[in-house]
Amino acid sequence: MFSFQKETPIYLQLMDEIKGQIASKKLVSGEKIASIRDLASFYAVNPNTVQRALLELEREGLISTKRASGKTVTEDTKMVQELRESLAAVKVQNFLFAMEALGYSKEEIAALINRVVKEGK
Repeated sequence: MFSFQKETPIYLQLMDEIKGQIASKKLVSGEKIASIRDLASFYAVNPNTVQRALLELEREGLISTKRASGKTVTEDTKMVQELRESLAAVKVQNFLFAMEALGYSKEEIAALINRVVKEGK
């Protein structure tokens, strides 16, 4: 079950969730997105909140509305790749901040990552 944070508007969290699904290819280019009613039911939120999130995603170009088939994920693979890289960069930056807060230098972080990758953990 998805849980929302109190300090961030729900529609923004829904946007982030859908962006994550697009970036991770759980939602692929051209795929139909569930209806507003279904999404509202799944996330246990007001349909107006879902509508706002989808409208913003459409403004960003990540989804589009097709007359006969409803809302679909963009078919712009370059945009999807840029989204994926952007989300990954944020995660890497957060990881680096957390490791530096533990006292690791950039060199130590790189060595740790290399060691963990080699060990397959």
